[in-house]
Amino acid sequence: MSVRDLPHSRNRITRRLLSVPKILTDWWSWDRAAVIRFAILTAIMSAALGLRVWGLNRVGYNTDEAVYSGQAAAIVGDPSLREIFPIFRAHPLLFQFLLALVFHFGVSDLGGRLLAVAVGISTIYVVYRLADLLYGQTAGLLAGLILALMPYHVVVTRQVLLDGPMVLCSTITLYMLARFAMTERPMWLYCTGVGMGLTFLAKETGIILMGAIYAFLALSKEIRVRVLELMFASICVVLMMVPFPAALLLAGGTRSGKQYLVWQLFRRPNHTWDFYPTTVPVAIGILVILAALLGLWLLHHQRTWRERLLLCWILVPVAFFQFWPTKGFQYLLPAAPPIAILAGRALVHWPIMKEIHFLNHRISKTWVTVLVSVIVSLTLLIPSWQAIQPSTSGSFIAGTGGVPGGREAGEWLSENIPKGAKIMTIGPSMANILQFYGHRKAYGLSVSPNPLRRNPSYEPIINPDLQIRNSDLQYVVWDSFSAERSPFFSERLLRFVEKYHGRVIHMESVMVKSTDGMAVIKPIIVIYKVRP
Repeated sequence: MSVRDLPHSRNRITRRLLSVPKILTDWWSWDRAAVIRFAILTAIMSAALGLRVWGLNRVGYNTDEAVYSGQAAAIVGDPSLREIFPIFRAHPLLFQFLLALVFHFGVSDLGGRLLAVAVGISTIYVVYRLADLLYGQTAGLLAGLILALMPYHVVVTRQVLLDGPMVLCSTITLYMLARFAMTERPMWLYCTGVGMGLTFLAKETGIILMGAIYAFLALSKEIRVRVLELMFASICVVLMMVPFPAALLLAGGTRSGKQYLVWQLFRRPNHTWDFYPTTVPVAIGILVILAALLGLWLLHHQRTWRERLLLCWILVPVAFFQFWPTKGFQYLLPAAPPIAILAGRALVHWPIMKEIHFLNHRISKTWVTVLVSVIVSLTLLIPSWQAIQPSTSGSFIAGTGGVPGGREAGEWLSENIPKGAKIMTIGPSMANILQFYGHRKAYGLSVSPNPLRRNPSYEPIINPDLQIRNSDLQYVVWDSFSAERSPFFSERLLRFVEKYHGRVIHMESVMVKSTDGMAVIKPIIVIYKVRP
C-alpha cells in the first residue's frame, strides 16, 4: 500500500515517519571534511578563548584601561566616576560606547575585559574567513591558529584597549577589499569605505590604512577601479567618520580636540628608534615571520594581487609608526593578521615533494605540514602562556598588561580616605588607576605646566609646596613602575614626602627573586599622608 492509499487523516504523520530514514542517511553521509574543519575551528577558538580568559582579572587595570573604562562609566552616568573622567579625550568613542552598554549593568573591570576578549575572538574568525577566501580552508585554519596563539594578539586583546577593536574593524575592511579585488563589484568597495570609517571610530590612528588601500589599488593594474566608484567609497569613509567631530562640536569640545592634535604632533619620543624591531617580532613570533618571508620567496612564481594586498597592509603601519616619534607596544597590531595569513599560506603551499624520504620511511607532505605547524604553534603557545602570568617585577612595558597592586591600592583609598581628598602621584599613569578604583582625584607631579608638553586631559600641579601647605594635597603615592620611567620626578616626590613629614599609611608589595635567587618582598606602591 502506498502512502497515497492511506486515509487522509493519517497521511501527513505517515509521510513524516517514512522520511526519517532518509534524514538519517543524509546526516550520516554529510561531508566528513566539513565536520573535521568545523571541529578544528572549534578547537582553535576554544584555545584562543582559554588563553584570553585564564586569570583574566587577576591583576587590575593599567592606565589606558582605566581611562577608557572611566570614559564608558562617564557615558553611562556613574556618579562616582563621571566627574573624574571626561567623556571626550584624544580618541573617538566607538569602543567606549560599546563598553558603556556593558557598564549599564554595573561598572566592572572584568566586564570590560570580557568585552575586549570577545572582540579578539571575533578577529580570529575574520582572519580565518579572509585566509580561506585568499588561499583555501587549510590556510584559513592555520592563519586562525597562529593569531589565536600569537603572544602579541593574546596580550593586547586581554586588555580594555582601543587597538583590539581597531584591528577587528581593519581586518573586516581588508576582507571587504579582498572581495572587491576578486569580483570588482563596486558594492564591496563601498563596504571597504564603511569599514575604514569604523576603523577610524575605533581608534583614529587606523586612518593610516587609507594609505594601504590607495597603494594597493594604485599598484594593482589588473584590478579596474573607476574614479567615480573610488570617490563614492571615500565619501562612505567620511560619512562614517563624521559622528566623532560632530559630537565634539555639539559638546563644545573643539578646543580640547585642537589641543590633543597639537600635543600629539609635538610630544617627545617615548622610546628609542629600535623599540619596535626589538620587541614586536618576538611578540609576533620569530618563526611566524620567517614562515611568511620564506613563503614570499619560495612561492614568488605564484605571486598575485593577494600578496600585494597583504604586504601593503603590513608595510604602511610599520613604516608610519617606525618614523612616528611616539611608540606604543600595541600600535603595530594591525599588521599581525596579514602576517598570520602569509605564514598560513607558506605552511600549506610551500613547494616540496609529495613525499619525503627519511631513514627509509616515506613521509607525506601533509604530515610534514602538520609537524611544522605544531612546532610553530608551540613557539607561540609557550610565550603566550608566560605572558599572561602576573608580573612579579617592578617594571613593565605600557600596553603589555595590568599593573600589580594598582586595584588594591585604589580600593584601599576608596575605603580609608575621606571623599574630596586629593592625591599626588609621580605621573598620570598611576593617577588614572587610583582615580578609577579609588574614586578620588589624583594629580601627576610629572605633568608639564606647558600646554604643548602635556596631555590636555591632565591638570598640572603648579606649586606642590603651596598646595600641601594649604592642605589642598593630603596624600602622596609613590610607585615603582613610574619611578623606573621617571627617576627625576620620583626623587622629587620623595623629597616632598620627607619635607612634609610623610607617614606610610598603606603599602602594596610583590614577591620577587633577588640577584642571588632568594625570594624577597618588594614594595611597588606606597601611600603617604603628608601634613604642613
